[in-house]
Amino acid sequence: MEQKKISGIHVLPVMFGFFVMGFVDIIGLAINYVKQDFDSMTDTVANRLTISCYVWFLLLSVPTVMLINKVGRKHTVLLSFFLHVIALGIPVISYDFSYVLVAFAFVGIGNTLLQVALNPLVTDVVNTEKLTGTLTLGQFVKAVCSFLGPILTTWAAGTVYGWKLVFPVYAFTSLVALFWLWLTPIQPSRSGASVSFGATLGLFRDRYVAWFFIGILVLVGVDVGMNATFPKLLMEKCGLPLSEAGLGNSVYFFARTLGAFVGGMLLLNYAEVKFYTYSVFVAIAGLLGMFLLDSLWGMLASVSIFGLGYANLFAIVFSLSMKRMPDKANEVSALLIMGVSGGAVVTPALGVASDHFGTQLAAIAVIALVWFYMVWLIKPVQRTSLST
Repeated sequence: MEQKKISGIHVLPVMFGFFVMGFVDIIGLAINYVKQDFDSMTDTVANRLTISCYVWFLLLSVPTVMLINKVGRKHTVLLSFFLHVIALGIPVISYDFSYVLVAFAFVGIGNTLLQVALNPLVTDVVNTEKLTGTLTLGQFVKAVCSFLGPILTTWAAGTVYGWKLVFPVYAFTSLVALFWLWLTPIQPSRSGASVSFGATLGLFRDRYVAWFFIGILVLVGVDVGMNATFPKLLMEKCGLPLSEAGLGNSVYFFARTLGAFVGGMLLLNYAEVKFYTYSVFVAIAGLLGMFLLDSLWGMLASVSIFGLGYANLFAIVFSLSMKRMPDKANEVSALLIMGVSGGAVVTPALGVASDHFGTQLAAIAVIALVWFYMVWLIKPVQRTSLST
């Protein structure tokens, strides 16, 4: 196999794409502000707002891989940046509930294209043996964006324009990403023969691909659910206003950023299977802390522990899946990104649980139950790691 010559000129704009990918993480916090802005909205209704964003990952992932095979990975990523600019400009023009739904939908559509195309695009600029580490570093860049989001939102909430100022800032950043990648020459890998829905979905016949798809479904569902639930948990347990409780998500994302950075460095030289096993149980310890501890510092420590455990799991599962079928990287990426629709499945269930039981601990309990799938997935991860 021809070795790719890694150059910062090619890698940096691709890595910046992961920063734009992180914009979708603001949705979890944004629904809390939307709920605050529109009176009489319950957790059940507010959490359903995630459906308008995340359902597109289910509907458009496979069509996106067909688009990739026609126009290429780079051009698909460029289109995704353009859609982000449109989406994030909508609330600037008009802010009401219907426009929020449309904006969230366009964010979901743009992010679907981005997540399907960007991970395979990494294979055009790095060597195979560096793939897991590079994807993890990409998740680090995404985590930096996610970490900065709640801080930017809290700052914006104190301005005349309000928290909605994050939208034009994100739109401008998307525009920068678009022009940077557009001006960067990248030699594409051969995409192979055109694919159909049936052929792409047929990859689910590989049981490991199917198991990893469910793993992505769980990981994203839990992540979006944590973004939406943790600020409300801090408000419930510690009596914080939303403007301060929202910063709890920055603590979570900082832990993920730190974990992804360290993990990205180590995964360039060490096997991913041990990272996976340790990470799953570290995350469980963080969830237990959220149940048992009531102090602000205890809660922040718990979400940090969970974030450290979560940090590298997405990249590990994604990398193992693409290594399993390297000649079908685009198709595998599309199937796994369908799993990002977990944000539209898990989060509404959390709203129902918290409304039914009258406490955010019920939502954390649902997250913990769902998380045990990641424990079950340890054996498939071990077997796949040994065979690749």
